[in-house]
Amino acid sequence: VQLVESGGGLVQPGESLRLSCVVSGYILRVYEMAWFRHTPGNQRELVASVPQGGTANLIDSVNDRFTAVRDYAQNALHLQMTNLGPKDTAVYYCYLRGTEGRGNMIVWGQGIQVTVSS
Repeated sequence: VQLVESGGGLVQPGESLRLSCVVSGYILRVYEMAWFRHTPGNQRELVASVPQGGTANLIDSVNDRFTAVRDYAQNALHLQMTNLGPKDTAVYYCYLRGTEGRGNMIVWGQGIQVTVSS
């Protein structure tokens, strides 16, 4: 199982981006998908999580600007980011927790750069 991320890039403050994470390969059951972000010198930070069949949870600093949507038809997780600011600059990682039938399985995407700069 792999997570294929897309949609990052360089934008100016106030602009928007949409990150997508598509699950590639077979997995028996997905429990949760999420987006994390990481900046140098800091720990990886959870941005948004969506439990299977549940509603999205976002951190306070983004919950009025970002929307996380689970697309079950495409087996994907999208992160719509609006009104981006320099503090949103980071490498964003997609995360999946599930199972192939024997114990929990954790999968990370390769990371995608988001840069907000004028």
